Amino acid sequence: MQYKATSPEDYILQVPKERQNTLKRLRKTIVDNLPKGFEEGIQYGMIGYYVPHSVYPDGYHCNPETPLPFMSFASQKNSVNLYHSGIYTKKELYDWFVNEYSKHCSRKLDMGKSCIRFKKLDEIPFDLIAELTRKMTCDEWINVCESALKKK
Repeated sequence: MQYKATSPEDYILQVPKERQNTLKRLRKTIVDNLPKGFEEGIQYGMIGYYVPHSVYPDGYHCNPETPLPFMSFASQKNSVNLYHSGIYTKKELYDWFVNEYSKHCSRKLDMGKSCIRFKKLDEIPFDLIAELTRKMTCDEWINVCESALKKK
């Protein structure tokens, strides 16, 4: 589902009422654990966390006018989805998350390359998401992105 939000607060107000508290809690979990240097805003129609141009002037290589994306979440039709680019680009982080997930949640992990889908909102592992959010610094994310570009 696409929302025409101008701020994270606006986004949350547009989702169905029964999801708003969950999204507020997810947002708070991320903001409270987000390493220094990242900023929050609306990116790609979702609540996003990114490296601002003031920290990384080059921006996103696909569109340099866009701040370097890192993490986001969205309310979809059948789930709340968390997107974490570090999981997609750093195998050790992916392996850690997959291993830890079963310790925090009894449901089977529903995950794409960087997308983690939560269909049961009352079973979102907020503690695990907090830990995941802390796992990669802004500088480390920039280095991962620059290293990937140099390999191409």
